Amino acid sequence: MASAAEQLAANLNFGAFAKAEELKKRIWFTLGVLIVYRLGTYIPLPGIDPQVLKDIFSQAQGGILDMFNVFSGGALQRMTIFALNVMPYISASIIIQLMTTVVPTLEQLKKEGEQGRKKINQYTRLLTVVLCIFQSYGIAVGLEGMTSSAGAAVDNPGLFFRASVVITLTGGTMFLMWLGEQITARGIGNGVSLIIFAGIVAQLPQALLSTLELGRTGALSTVVILAVMVLAVVTIAFIVLVERAQRRVLVQYPKRQVGNKMFGGESSHLPLKLNTAGVIPPIFASSILLMPATVASFSSAQGGSEWLTTVTALLGRGQPLYMLLYAAGIVFFSFFYTAIVFNPQETADNLKRNGGFIPGIRPGQRTAEYFDHILTRLTVIGAAYLVAVSLLPEVLISQFAVPFYFGGTSLLIVVNVTMDTVAQIQSHLLAHQYEGLIKKSKLRGSKGRKKR
Repeated sequence: MASAAEQLAANLNFGAFAKAEELKKRIWFTLGVLIVYRLGTYIPLPGIDPQVLKDIFSQAQGGILDMFNVFSGGALQRMTIFALNVMPYISASIIIQLMTTVVPTLEQLKKEGEQGRKKINQYTRLLTVVLCIFQSYGIAVGLEGMTSSAGAAVDNPGLFFRASVVITLTGGTMFLMWLGEQITARGIGNGVSLIIFAGIVAQLPQALLSTLELGRTGALSTVVILAVMVLAVVTIAFIVLVERAQRRVLVQYPKRQVGNKMFGGESSHLPLKLNTAGVIPPIFASSILLMPATVASFSSAQGGSEWLTTVTALLGRGQPLYMLLYAAGIVFFSFFYTAIVFNPQETADNLKRNGGFIPGIRPGQRTAEYFDHILTRLTVIGAAYLVAVSLLPEVLISQFAVPFYFGGTSLLIVVNVTMDTVAQIQSHLLAHQYEGLIKKSKLRGSKGRKKR
Protein backbone atom coordinates (compact mmCIF):
# COMPACT_ATOMS: atom_id res chain seq x y z
CA MET A 1 0.00 0.00 0.00
CA ALA A 2 2.81 2.38 0.89
CA SER A 3 4.66 1.66 -2.36
CA ALA A 4 1.48 2.30 -4.36
CA ALA A 5 0.99 5.63 -2.59
CA GLU A 6 4.58 6.60 -3.28
CA GLN A 7 4.19 5.67 -6.94
CA LEU A 8 1.03 7.73 -7.24
CA ALA A 9 2.68 10.69 -5.50
CA ALA A 10 5.62 10.45 -7.91
CA ASN A 11 3.24 10.50 -10.88
CA LEU A 12 1.44 13.67 -9.76
CA ASN A 13 1.86 16.18 -12.59
CA PHE A 14 0.10 19.03 -14.31
CA GLY A 15 -1.98 16.55 -16.30
CA ALA A 16 -3.39 15.13 -13.08
CA PHE A 17 -4.01 18.65 -11.82
CA ALA A 18 -5.89 19.56 -15.02
CA LYS A 19 -8.25 16.61 -14.51
CA ALA A 20 -8.90 17.36 -10.82
CA GLU A 21 -11.95 19.60 -11.20
CA GLU A 22 -12.76 19.53 -7.47
CA LEU A 23 -9.26 20.71 -6.57
CA LYS A 24 -9.43 23.57 -9.09
CA LYS A 25 -12.74 24.71 -7.59
CA ARG A 26 -11.19 24.67 -4.13
CA ILE A 27 -8.19 26.72 -5.30
CA TRP A 28 -10.37 29.31 -7.05
CA PHE A 29 -12.56 29.56 -3.95
CA THR A 30 -9.47 30.11 -1.76
CA LEU A 31 -8.14 32.81 -4.10
CA GLY A 32 -11.53 34.55 -4.09
CA VAL A 33 -11.66 34.61 -0.30
CA LEU A 34 -8.11 35.98 -0.09
CA ILE A 35 -9.02 38.74 -2.57
CA VAL A 36 -11.98 39.70 -0.34
CA TYR A 37 -9.58 39.81 2.62
CA ARG A 38 -7.10 42.03 0.79
CA LEU A 39 -9.86 44.43 -0.29
CA GLY A 40 -10.96 44.74 3.34
CA THR A 41 -7.46 45.80 4.40
CA TYR A 42 -8.01 49.07 2.45
CA ILE A 43 -11.40 50.04 3.97
CA PRO A 44 -10.50 52.58 6.70
CA LEU A 45 -12.23 53.21 10.00
CA PRO A 46 -14.28 56.44 9.94
CA GLY A 47 -13.20 59.58 11.75
CA ILE A 48 -9.40 59.05 11.64
CA ASP A 49 -6.81 61.31 9.99
CA PRO A 50 -4.54 59.06 7.85
CA GLN A 51 -1.65 61.55 7.79
CA VAL A 52 -1.45 61.63 11.58
CA LEU A 53 -1.46 57.83 11.68
CA LYS A 54 1.39 57.74 9.17
CA ASP A 55 3.47 60.08 11.36
CA ILE A 56 2.73 58.05 14.51
CA PHE A 57 3.70 54.74 12.90
CA SER A 58 6.93 56.25 11.63
CA GLN A 59 7.78 57.17 15.25
CA ALA A 60 6.91 53.65 16.51
CA GLN A 61 8.91 51.88 13.79
CA GLY A 62 10.50 48.69 15.14
CA GLY A 63 8.00 48.30 17.98
CA ILE A 64 5.20 45.85 18.56
CA LEU A 65 2.90 47.86 16.27
CA ASP A 66 5.37 47.31 13.45
CA MET A 67 5.37 43.55 14.03
CA PHE A 68 1.56 43.30 14.18
CA ASN A 69 1.35 45.50 11.09
CA VAL A 70 3.42 42.89 9.20
CA PHE A 71 1.02 40.12 10.26
CA SER A 72 -2.03 42.23 9.29
CA GLY A 73 -0.72 43.00 5.81
CA GLY A 74 -0.49 46.74 6.49
CA ALA A 75 -4.10 46.95 7.73
CA LEU A 76 -3.04 48.17 11.19
CA GLN A 77 -0.98 51.04 9.80
CA ARG A 78 -3.90 52.09 7.59
CA MET A 79 -6.28 51.45 10.54
CA THR A 80 -8.82 49.57 8.47
CA ILE A 81 -11.70 47.29 9.43
CA PHE A 82 -9.27 44.33 9.50
CA ALA A 83 -6.69 46.12 11.66
CA LEU A 84 -6.76 43.38 14.32
CA ASN A 85 -6.57 40.66 11.63
CA VAL A 86 -6.88 37.14 13.12
CA MET A 87 -4.35 37.77 15.90
CA PRO A 88 -7.05 37.74 18.66
CA TYR A 89 -8.19 34.34 17.39
CA ILE A 90 -4.60 33.06 17.39
CA SER A 91 -4.12 34.37 20.95
CA ALA A 92 -7.40 32.79 22.09
CA SER A 93 -6.44 29.45 20.52
CA ILE A 94 -3.07 29.45 22.30
CA ILE A 95 -4.67 30.43 25.64
CA ILE A 96 -7.30 27.67 25.37
CA GLN A 97 -4.62 25.17 24.37
CA LEU A 98 -2.55 26.09 27.41
CA MET A 99 -5.61 25.93 29.67
CA THR A 100 -6.40 22.37 28.54
CA THR A 101 -3.36 21.23 30.51
CA VAL A 102 -4.39 23.15 33.66
CA VAL A 103 -8.22 23.04 33.78
CA PRO A 104 -9.52 19.47 34.29
CA THR A 105 -12.82 20.20 32.48
CA LEU A 106 -11.04 21.33 29.30
CA GLU A 107 -8.62 18.45 29.56
CA GLN A 108 -11.55 16.03 29.66
CA LEU A 109 -13.18 17.75 26.66
CA LYS A 110 -9.95 17.33 24.71
CA LYS A 111 -10.18 13.56 25.21
CA GLU A 112 -13.83 13.30 24.09
CA GLY A 113 -13.06 13.35 20.37
CA GLU A 114 -15.14 15.32 17.86
CA GLN A 115 -17.78 16.56 20.32
CA GLY A 116 -15.11 17.79 22.72
CA ARG A 117 -13.26 19.52 19.90
CA LYS A 118 -16.44 21.37 18.85
CA LYS A 119 -16.98 22.54 22.43
CA ILE A 120 -13.38 23.76 22.69
CA ASN A 121 -13.78 25.62 19.37
CA GLN A 122 -16.88 27.31 20.77
CA TYR A 123 -14.94 28.46 23.85
CA THR A 124 -12.17 29.71 21.55
CA ARG A 125 -14.63 31.83 19.57
CA LEU A 126 -16.12 33.33 22.72
CA LEU A 127 -12.67 34.18 24.06
CA THR A 128 -11.83 35.71 20.67
CA VAL A 129 -14.80 38.08 21.00
CA VAL A 130 -13.70 39.10 24.51
CA LEU A 131 -10.12 39.75 23.36
CA CYS A 132 -11.36 41.72 20.34
CA ILE A 133 -13.51 43.97 22.55
CA PHE A 134 -10.63 44.70 24.93
CA GLN A 135 -8.06 45.27 22.16
CA SER A 136 -10.35 47.37 19.96
CA TYR A 137 -11.39 49.53 22.93
CA GLY A 138 -7.72 50.01 23.79
CA ILE A 139 -7.03 51.04 20.19
CA ALA A 140 -9.93 53.50 20.25
CA VAL A 141 -8.71 55.11 23.48
CA GLY A 142 -5.14 55.15 22.19
CA LEU A 143 -6.18 56.78 18.92
CA GLU A 144 -8.02 59.53 20.80
CA GLY A 145 -4.83 60.41 22.67
CA MET A 146 -2.52 60.35 19.64
CA THR A 147 -1.30 63.60 18.16
CA SER A 148 1.46 64.64 15.80
CA SER A 149 2.62 67.74 14.02
CA ALA A 150 -0.34 67.34 11.65
CA GLY A 151 -2.85 67.47 14.54
CA ALA A 152 -5.02 64.93 16.38
CA ALA A 153 -5.58 61.44 15.00
CA VAL A 154 -9.33 61.44 15.75
CA ASP A 155 -11.61 64.17 14.45
CA ASN A 156 -14.50 63.69 16.92
CA PRO A 157 -13.45 61.67 19.98
CA GLY A 158 -16.04 60.38 22.37
CA LEU A 159 -18.30 57.47 23.24
CA PHE A 160 -19.73 57.15 19.72
CA PHE A 161 -16.27 56.88 18.19
CA ARG A 162 -15.18 54.25 20.71
CA ALA A 163 -18.33 52.19 20.17
CA SER A 164 -17.98 52.33 16.39
CA VAL A 165 -14.32 51.23 16.58
CA VAL A 166 -15.13 48.33 18.94
CA ILE A 167 -18.03 47.09 16.81
CA THR A 168 -16.16 47.48 13.52
CA LEU A 169 -12.88 45.87 14.57
CA THR A 170 -14.60 43.03 16.45
CA GLY A 171 -16.87 42.37 13.47
CA GLY A 172 -13.88 42.48 11.11
CA THR A 173 -11.95 39.89 13.11
CA MET A 174 -14.96 37.58 13.43
CA PHE A 175 -15.58 37.90 9.69
CA LEU A 176 -11.95 36.95 8.99
CA MET A 177 -12.27 34.01 11.37
CA TRP A 178 -15.34 32.88 9.41
CA LEU A 179 -13.46 33.30 6.12
CA GLY A 180 -10.65 31.16 7.51
CA GLU A 181 -13.13 28.43 8.44
CA GLN A 182 -14.61 28.57 4.93
CA ILE A 183 -11.16 28.13 3.38
CA THR A 184 -10.57 25.14 5.65
CA ALA A 185 -13.93 23.55 4.80
CA ARG A 186 -14.41 24.49 1.14
CA GLY A 187 -10.91 25.54 0.07
CA ILE A 188 -7.51 23.90 0.31
CA GLY A 189 -7.28 23.99 4.12
CA ASN A 190 -5.22 25.98 6.66
CA GLY A 191 -7.62 28.92 6.40
CA VAL A 192 -6.39 31.15 9.24
CA SER A 193 -2.75 30.43 8.37
CA LEU A 194 -3.36 31.36 4.72
CA ILE A 195 -4.90 34.70 5.77
CA ILE A 196 -1.78 35.57 7.79
CA PHE A 197 0.36 34.29 4.90
CA ALA A 198 -1.45 36.54 2.41
CA GLY A 199 -0.97 39.58 4.64
CA ILE A 200 2.78 39.00 4.98
CA VAL A 201 3.41 38.20 1.31
CA ALA A 202 1.35 41.20 0.13
CA GLN A 203 3.99 43.55 1.55
CA LEU A 204 6.94 41.75 -0.04
CA PRO A 205 6.82 43.49 -3.48
CA GLN A 206 6.81 46.94 -1.87
CA ALA A 207 9.71 45.95 0.40
CA LEU A 208 11.74 44.66 -2.54
CA LEU A 209 11.01 47.77 -4.61
CA SER A 210 12.10 50.07 -1.77
CA THR A 211 15.31 48.05 -1.38
CA LEU A 212 16.07 48.24 -5.11
CA GLU A 213 15.34 51.97 -5.03
CA LEU A 214 17.89 52.41 -2.24
CA GLY A 215 20.35 50.50 -4.39
CA ARG A 216 19.65 52.78 -7.36
CA THR A 217 20.22 55.91 -5.29
CA GLY A 218 23.41 54.49 -3.76
CA ALA A 219 22.15 54.18 -0.19
CA LEU A 220 22.77 50.42 -0.40
CA SER A 221 25.56 48.84 -2.41
CA THR A 222 24.79 46.24 -5.07
CA VAL A 223 26.97 43.70 -3.25
CA VAL A 224 24.88 44.01 -0.07
CA ILE A 225 21.60 43.62 -1.99
CA LEU A 226 22.84 40.50 -3.82
CA ALA A 227 24.24 39.06 -0.59
CA VAL A 228 20.89 39.58 1.17
CA MET A 229 19.00 37.86 -1.67
CA VAL A 230 21.36 34.87 -1.64
CA LEU A 231 21.11 34.73 2.15
CA ALA A 232 17.30 34.76 1.93
CA VAL A 233 17.32 31.76 -0.43
CA VAL A 234 19.76 29.88 1.82
CA THR A 235 17.66 30.69 4.89
CA ILE A 236 14.48 29.41 3.22
CA ALA A 237 16.23 26.16 2.26
CA PHE A 238 17.52 25.82 5.83
CA ILE A 239 14.02 26.37 7.27
CA VAL A 240 12.54 23.74 4.95
CA LEU A 241 15.27 21.27 5.93
CA VAL A 242 14.76 21.74 9.67
CA GLU A 243 10.94 21.82 9.54
CA ARG A 244 10.92 18.49 7.69
CA ALA A 245 13.47 16.92 10.04
CA GLN A 246 12.13 14.18 12.30
CA ARG A 247 13.44 11.77 14.88
CA ARG A 248 11.59 8.53 14.23
CA VAL A 249 11.24 6.32 17.29
CA LEU A 250 10.76 2.64 16.46
CA VAL A 251 7.60 1.18 18.06
CA GLN A 252 7.02 -2.59 18.06
CA TYR A 253 3.66 -4.34 18.51
CA PRO A 254 3.64 -7.95 19.76
CA LYS A 255 1.88 -10.80 18.02
CA ARG A 256 -1.48 -11.93 19.40
CA GLN A 257 -3.75 -14.77 18.41
CA VAL A 258 -7.46 -14.24 17.83
CA GLY A 259 -9.15 -17.56 17.13
CA ASN A 260 -7.14 -19.37 14.50
CA LYS A 261 -5.52 -16.22 13.13
CA MET A 262 -2.38 -14.39 14.24
CA PHE A 263 -2.41 -10.60 14.34
CA GLY A 264 0.22 -7.97 15.14
CA GLY A 265 3.93 -8.50 15.18
CA GLU A 266 4.42 -5.37 13.10
CA SER A 267 6.50 -2.25 13.71
CA SER A 268 5.90 1.44 13.07
CA HIS A 269 7.58 4.75 13.78
CA LEU A 270 6.57 7.57 16.10
CA PRO A 271 7.81 10.81 14.43
CA LEU A 272 9.11 13.57 16.74
CA LYS A 273 9.65 16.89 14.99
CA LEU A 274 12.91 18.73 15.48
CA ASN A 275 10.96 21.96 16.01
CA THR A 276 7.91 20.84 17.98
CA ALA A 277 6.95 24.34 19.15
CA GLY A 278 6.66 25.80 15.64
CA VAL A 279 6.53 29.61 15.34
CA ILE A 280 4.97 30.19 18.78
CA PRO A 281 8.24 30.93 20.69
CA PRO A 282 9.37 33.85 18.45
CA ILE A 283 5.86 35.35 18.50
CA PHE A 284 5.59 35.16 22.29
CA ALA A 285 9.14 36.38 22.91
CA SER A 286 8.90 39.33 20.51
CA SER A 287 5.44 40.35 21.79
CA ILE A 288 6.55 40.38 25.44
CA LEU A 289 9.82 42.15 24.65
CA LEU A 290 8.46 44.74 22.23
CA MET A 291 5.50 45.74 24.43
CA PRO A 292 7.53 47.77 27.01
CA ALA A 293 9.75 49.10 24.23
CA THR A 294 6.69 50.42 22.35
CA VAL A 295 5.18 52.01 25.46
CA ALA A 296 8.52 53.59 26.32
CA SER A 297 8.97 54.95 22.80
CA PHE A 298 5.50 56.57 22.84
CA SER A 299 6.14 58.07 26.29
CA SER A 300 9.57 59.41 25.34
CA ALA A 301 8.13 60.88 22.15
CA GLN A 302 5.51 62.73 24.24
CA GLY A 303 8.25 64.15 26.48
CA GLY A 304 8.56 61.40 29.06
CA SER A 305 11.23 60.97 31.70
CA GLU A 306 14.90 60.28 30.99
CA TRP A 307 14.82 56.66 32.15
CA LEU A 308 12.15 55.86 29.57
CA THR A 309 14.44 57.20 26.88
CA THR A 310 17.24 54.99 28.20
CA VAL A 311 14.97 51.92 28.17
CA THR A 312 13.92 52.73 24.60
CA ALA A 313 17.56 52.93 23.53
CA LEU A 314 18.58 49.69 25.28
CA LEU A 315 15.60 47.71 23.95
CA GLY A 316 15.93 49.08 20.43
CA ARG A 317 16.00 46.65 17.50
CA GLY A 318 19.50 45.29 16.98
CA GLN A 319 20.80 46.36 20.39
CA PRO A 320 22.81 43.70 22.34
CA LEU A 321 20.42 43.69 25.33
CA TYR A 322 17.39 43.31 23.07
CA MET A 323 18.96 40.42 21.13
CA LEU A 324 20.07 38.68 24.34
CA LEU A 325 16.60 38.91 25.92
CA TYR A 326 14.97 37.91 22.62
CA ALA A 327 17.14 34.77 22.37
CA ALA A 328 16.47 33.88 26.02
CA GLY A 329 12.71 34.30 25.50
CA ILE A 330 12.74 32.04 22.42
CA VAL A 331 14.63 29.31 24.29
CA PHE A 332 12.28 29.53 27.29
CA PHE A 333 9.08 29.38 25.23
CA SER A 334 10.48 26.57 23.05
CA PHE A 335 10.82 24.32 26.10
CA PHE A 336 7.60 25.60 27.69
CA TYR A 337 5.38 25.15 24.64
CA THR A 338 6.95 21.77 23.75
CA ALA A 339 6.09 20.54 27.25
CA ILE A 340 2.51 21.72 26.68
CA VAL A 341 1.90 20.12 23.26
CA PHE A 342 3.72 16.81 23.90
CA ASN A 343 3.17 14.84 27.10
CA PRO A 344 5.71 11.97 27.36
CA GLN A 345 3.79 10.24 30.15
CA GLU A 346 0.50 10.32 28.24
CA THR A 347 2.18 9.04 25.06
CA ALA A 348 3.88 6.22 26.97
CA ASP A 349 0.57 5.23 28.62
CA ASN A 350 -1.20 5.17 25.23
CA LEU A 351 1.50 2.92 23.79
CA LYS A 352 1.27 0.57 26.77
CA ARG A 353 -2.53 0.48 26.54
CA ASN A 354 -2.33 -0.52 22.85
CA GLY A 355 0.35 -3.12 23.45
CA GLY A 356 3.14 -1.15 21.80
CA PHE A 357 6.65 -0.85 23.15
CA ILE A 358 10.05 0.53 22.21
CA PRO A 359 12.66 -2.22 21.75
CA GLY A 360 15.02 -2.27 24.73
CA ILE A 361 12.85 0.09 26.82
CA ARG A 362 10.36 -1.06 29.46
CA PRO A 363 6.76 0.11 28.92
CA GLY A 364 5.37 2.75 31.26
CA GLN A 365 7.60 5.10 33.24
CA ARG A 366 10.84 4.07 31.51
CA THR A 367 9.29 4.78 28.11
CA ALA A 368 8.12 8.22 29.32
CA GLU A 369 11.66 8.99 30.53
CA TYR A 370 13.03 7.86 27.18
CA PHE A 371 10.64 10.20 25.31
CA ASP A 372 11.57 13.07 27.64
CA HIS A 373 15.28 12.35 27.06
CA ILE A 374 14.88 12.49 23.27
CA LEU A 375 12.55 15.49 23.31
CA THR A 376 14.88 17.55 25.49
CA ARG A 377 17.75 17.12 23.03
CA LEU A 378 15.51 17.82 20.04
CA THR A 379 14.19 20.99 21.69
CA VAL A 380 17.74 22.24 22.30
CA ILE A 381 18.47 21.97 18.57
CA GLY A 382 15.04 23.41 17.65
CA ALA A 383 15.47 26.38 19.99
CA ALA A 384 18.95 27.10 18.57
CA TYR A 385 17.47 27.00 15.05
CA LEU A 386 14.67 29.43 16.01
CA VAL A 387 17.15 31.79 17.65
CA ALA A 388 19.39 31.78 14.56
CA VAL A 389 16.53 32.44 12.13
CA SER A 390 14.88 35.07 14.35
CA LEU A 391 18.07 37.03 15.07
CA LEU A 392 19.16 37.07 11.42
CA PRO A 393 16.94 40.05 10.42
CA GLU A 394 17.98 41.92 13.57
CA VAL A 395 21.63 41.64 12.52
CA LEU A 396 20.81 42.70 8.95
CA ILE A 397 18.85 45.74 10.13
CA SER A 398 21.39 46.92 12.72
CA GLN A 399 24.67 46.12 10.95
CA PHE A 400 23.88 46.45 7.25
CA ALA A 401 20.91 48.88 7.36
CA VAL A 402 18.66 46.57 5.34
CA PRO A 403 15.39 48.55 5.24
CA PHE A 404 12.78 45.81 5.04
CA TYR A 405 11.81 43.21 7.60
CA PHE A 406 11.06 39.89 5.91
CA GLY A 407 12.66 37.37 8.15
CA GLY A 408 12.42 35.75 11.52
CA THR A 409 8.83 35.03 12.50
CA SER A 410 7.29 36.21 9.22
CA LEU A 411 9.64 34.06 7.14
CA LEU A 412 8.96 31.04 9.34
CA ILE A 413 5.21 31.51 8.90
CA VAL A 414 5.47 31.92 5.12
CA VAL A 415 7.64 28.83 4.63
CA ASN A 416 5.57 26.65 6.99
CA VAL A 417 2.25 27.68 5.42
CA THR A 418 3.66 27.14 1.92
CA MET A 419 4.81 23.62 2.84
CA ASP A 420 1.45 22.80 4.44
CA THR A 421 -0.48 24.15 1.43
CA VAL A 422 1.60 22.11 -1.02
CA ALA A 423 1.00 19.02 1.12
CA GLN A 424 -2.76 19.72 1.07
CA ILE A 425 -2.76 20.06 -2.74
CA GLN A 426 -0.79 16.84 -3.09
CA SER A 427 -3.22 14.99 -0.82
CA HIS A 428 -6.17 16.22 -2.94
CA LEU A 429 -4.40 15.09 -6.13
CA LEU A 430 -3.58 11.75 -4.53
CA ALA A 431 -7.22 11.25 -3.54
CA HIS A 432 -8.27 12.12 -7.11
CA GLN A 433 -5.81 9.53 -8.48
CA TYR A 434 -7.21 6.87 -6.14
CA GLU A 435 -10.77 7.71 -7.18
CA GLY A 436 -9.76 7.29 -10.82
CA LEU A 437 -8.20 3.90 -10.11
CA ILE A 438 -11.29 2.73 -8.20
CA LYS A 439 -13.60 3.77 -11.05
CA LYS A 440 -11.41 1.96 -13.60
CA SER A 441 -11.37 -1.22 -11.50
CA LYS A 442 -15.19 -1.13 -11.20
CA LEU A 443 -15.57 -0.65 -14.96
CA ARG A 444 -13.23 -3.55 -15.68
CA GLY A 445 -15.09 -5.75 -13.19
CA SER A 446 -18.45 -4.97 -14.76
CA LYS A 447 -17.10 -5.64 -18.28
CA GLY A 448 -15.68 -8.99 -17.10
CA ARG A 449 -19.06 -10.03 -15.68
CA LYS A 450 -20.83 -9.06 -18.92
CA LYS A 451 -18.46 -11.21 -21.00
CA ARG A 452 -19.20 -14.19 -18.77
